Amino acid sequence: MALNLDGKKVVVEEVAEFAAKAHSAVAAEYRGLTVTQLTKLRKTARETGVYLRVVKNTLAKRAVAGTEFECMQEGLVGPLILAFSMEDPGAAARLVSDFAKENNKLVAKVVAIGGQAFDGSELERLARLPTRDQGISMLMSVMKAPVEKLARTLAAIRDEREAA
Repeated sequence: MALNLDGKKVVVEEVAEFAAKAHSAVAAEYRGLTVTQLTKLRKTARETGVYLRVVKNTLAKRAVAGTEFECMQEGLVGPLILAFSMEDPGAAARLVSDFAKENNKLVAKVVAIGGQAFDGSELERLARLPTRDQGISMLMSVMKAPVEKLARTLAAIRDEREAA
């Protein structure tokens, strides 16, 4: 069904609103996926905090204009589905990557993070980014290590004095 001008404006505003808040974005070609597969992808996206939308490329280009995803405009060619990570920078990439393992018809075309666009081949790099909880856990383990080492050293000195 073709959208009238007001409908197009609403779509552009909605996508622009999410693009302004998103951490990263992935544009993937979905040609050949069934409705059932797309429904499953959308369900998974909702569960993982990813905004997913099929938008005409001209509307998508207008929506990302003025955001950090403006760099994606050249790569928006063909039937694309846009995925924006709203909570975790790697969420959209993980969603597309995991879904593409089961359905080889979903192919990442453009990946964007931090105002830079990358080829779809960089999807796995973005997907491997740690989640917020994983990042905090890694930081805490790095901060905890020197304290543990000091405690072991002091305990070793105490044990050595007691043995003498």
